[in-house]
Amino acid sequence: MGRKSLPPGTPTQVPPNVSSQTPSDDQHSFQSVAQYDGGRDPASAAITVDNRRLELGALGSSFARGFDFGDRLPRRQALNTKGREILVKLNTFTVNRFATKPVHQYDVLIGNGNEKRQLIKKIWNSRTLQAELGDHGWIFDGNKIAWASEKRPDINIKLDMDKEQGRPSHGKNIHKISIKHVNVVKFDVLTSFLEGKTAFDNAILEAINFLDHLMREGPAANLTQIKKSFFSRGQARTFLGGGVEAFKGVFSSMRLARGVNGAVMSVNVDVSNCVFITSQKLIRSVAEVCNVKIDQLGTTFRKAIHDGWDRSRMYRDLKRFKKFGVVVEHRGTDKVEYVIDKFLPQTCAEYKFKERLRNDKGEVVSEKLTTLKDYFMTKYNIAVDITLPVVKMTRKDSVIPMDVLTLLPNQRWVTKLDDKQTANMIKVAVTLPAQRWADIDAGLKLLDWPNDRHLKHYGMHIEPQATVVKARVLPPPDVMFANGKEPGAKASSGRWRIDGKKFIQPNTTPIKVWGVCVVQGRGAADPNSCTRFFQEFVNTYDKQHGGRFAERVPTILPGQVSQGIEMVTTIWNTVGNKHKARPQILFFVLPDKNTDVYNMIKRACDCRYGVVSQCLQSAHVQKCQGQYISNVCLKVNVKLGGINTRAVGQFLPRLPSAKISTVIVGADVSHASPGSEQASMAAITMSLNPDFTRYAAQVETNGQRVEMVTTENINKLFGKLLNFWVKSTTGKGALPQRIIYVRDGVSEGQYAHVLDQEVKDMKAFCLVLNNKVSPKFTVVVASKRHHVRFFPTTGADRNGNPVPGTLVETGVTHPFEWDFYLNAHSAIKGTARPVHYHVLLNEAGISNEELQQLLYEHSYQYARATTPVSMFPAVYYAHLASKRAISHTETVLLSSGKKEAEQIKSEMKSSTKGTDKDLLPEITPLKPMPNDGQINVAMWYI
Repeated sequence: MGRKSLPPGTPTQVPPNVSSQTPSDDQHSFQSVAQYDGGRDPASAAITVDNRRLELGALGSSFARGFDFGDRLPRRQALNTKGREILVKLNTFTVNRFATKPVHQYDVLIGNGNEKRQLIKKIWNSRTLQAELGDHGWIFDGNKIAWASEKRPDINIKLDMDKEQGRPSHGKNIHKISIKHVNVVKFDVLTSFLEGKTAFDNAILEAINFLDHLMREGPAANLTQIKKSFFSRGQARTFLGGGVEAFKGVFSSMRLARGVNGAVMSVNVDVSNCVFITSQKLIRSVAEVCNVKIDQLGTTFRKAIHDGWDRSRMYRDLKRFKKFGVVVEHRGTDKVEYVIDKFLPQTCAEYKFKERLRNDKGEVVSEKLTTLKDYFMTKYNIAVDITLPVVKMTRKDSVIPMDVLTLLPNQRWVTKLDDKQTANMIKVAVTLPAQRWADIDAGLKLLDWPNDRHLKHYGMHIEPQATVVKARVLPPPDVMFANGKEPGAKASSGRWRIDGKKFIQPNTTPIKVWGVCVVQGRGAADPNSCTRFFQEFVNTYDKQHGGRFAERVPTILPGQVSQGIEMVTTIWNTVGNKHKARPQILFFVLPDKNTDVYNMIKRACDCRYGVVSQCLQSAHVQKCQGQYISNVCLKVNVKLGGINTRAVGQFLPRLPSAKISTVIVGADVSHASPGSEQASMAAITMSLNPDFTRYAAQVETNGQRVEMVTTENINKLFGKLLNFWVKSTTGKGALPQRIIYVRDGVSEGQYAHVLDQEVKDMKAFCLVLNNKVSPKFTVVVASKRHHVRFFPTTGADRNGNPVPGTLVETGVTHPFEWDFYLNAHSAIKGTARPVHYHVLLNEAGISNEELQQLLYEHSYQYARATTPVSMFPAVYYAHLASKRAISHTETVLLSSGKKEAEQIKSEMKSSTKGTDKDLLPEITPLKPMPNDGQINVAMWYI
């Protein structure tokens, strides 16, 4: 990418007070290096940058990963002038001085380049190497690159880490170190880019990379660093239960931004909430994670061995400890640290090894076979617990009893939290704006920029005052019902009532064939409560909301979970035989929130019978409250083909779909929690009518942790939906002229893939249907995975949050690319998180104001809410569908019935052969939904 072309949307203003310096003694033309291998000329290599820590926009992030957008990225348009102006404080801070000293970049090679980061860190911090480097403000990225304020001769030395750490040298812990000067960082090029005079290139990436590492160097030395966040080692913790705890830290990220007076570098600072495993005796932690008392661990272990270790609950629980660091407590002051590999299905009395006796020279003079129990008694006079599994470490031949180990502090817990832990975590994380800003302020004190010796050494300065920008509050739409409307001014307060409001369009066919299965068990609803609830449901849906019934009394049957899928079959057959017709909808009253039961019901209804279903909690059924019943009506109406509400804009014309046929497509890919082998689930939604109030959804497995929707899935999911749209009364046999594709959940580095893979595949499928017509695409990425927050100084709600419709286009957005932050909803709890929208393609020629108003107005017609929602409905529905896809998996759930459950267990047992790999599930397609009852185009996922 050359420097002749300017960035899209080049600004005319120059960032204030940004100094840059290019040392005059630089004799190297810029060439970044990835790795130094001694005699090789590194001139052609590219810089190695962990750009996941940098927020560079679409062009910069793609460039860092070796992808080129070309000239496809649309230019930033003029700012929106609709609505009213307010002032908003952002949690961003401007970098108003880069460096006043020259910055020399060095390539670092330790060993063969493949050493683990922890070893590299120890070698870099060693006394010998630090003495060799001297005091020149060295900054090291922990991998391949270092910087200093002075140019010095290349370093080529060998370091014996045994001698370094005061141990006898065996000649096996010696490492080569090569440090070679490669160039000088060019801040003038970065300034030129910010002024819009040059395009993004390696020199700019290199400068930003240095600024990011310089900003982190001080905090990293004093705090625990996890990705972009820092945590104080002595900070107060909140125990979440199950052996884990949470505490607050500070997040910081360097980013390109459109400042108040032009393009700048900026730092986003926010609260970071993280979960850690509690630092305590390992045996106590194991008991808490396994949810048993310490004195019951031995019994639990024996039962796990008896039932099959690799298939036991204890085995799965203990796998969560893999890679956690521990320290031994039986060697006095010699606190040797280890990393857990796994727990073995043997006790200290059962595990045997060859004990090697060595002389003063370290030579083995004799060997004998002994147990771990006898070794610890003989060597340390310690009677270890002989009922517990032993722990194998990553260090070769290291197996240690559990009861002499303690977990090291500040180790992140990555396993998915259970319901109780999640509830406790929400209490920690959800805070109102005033408290969140106080936490941000505490984080700034942790970062301590004014006293950071590294920032002072290089002269970098970050503005201590937060950025304040002019924002807009967009005009809200009216929320239309069949018998009136909720005026926009009232609806924009964040919530509206639907008492007596008739839905825009009721269920397409009167409800006649329907039934209720009351699932039995502890807390099950009694018959009288169920009868009363469904009487009220019929009256509410009919008289208040306009629902249509041909049969007002449903068939109500009890159901037993032990029957598995047969429970669903019973209600299906009973209702169908009674009316001699397919059931239209089935209700299930559940005694608890058991996810296995829920997924079993949904799988049977969606995939076996193709009928929409509605699950209800027995506690709500027994309370029989009007608001809950109306919320159920919202879901039931759209599942049966109805439309609840429609948003009509007051100031901007609605998207003229009647004149230009338009389809809105949403997509999301959900992934399993860390450690799970479950497949990723792709979901694509598509609008079915000109008002964009009804969306169909298709789902499918998408590999394991694969973010881009595969070509096969684009053809299958998008293709099925588009074929239906074309054949419908909306499409009338023709392709849409315009497709608005809103993609959820992709990072900046994947933006190019959205165009080069997903959109390319969609266009290819359109050509298959009609090779003479090509729809114009507008592609927008929507993301809530960011740390930008709004703190309005004017125009806030009573909690200090932004009101619905608050739009920010400066201060935190990219200086040249078309992106913006929109807060469409009213935050009930905590601090509102706006959605970041980034436009990647605009073939359809939609204006900035029209797109922003469209995204905002549609948040008022999300089908199952009486409030504007934060995320654009098309991707909100895709998110719901991708999460629901788990119930469509081919694997029969263990709750599907005793006979099938035993069959699954038998098949697993016969296939394991004692290895973890054999337990990994094969990724197979989801079970399809039959279309006898048109469920494929119903809003089954609501």
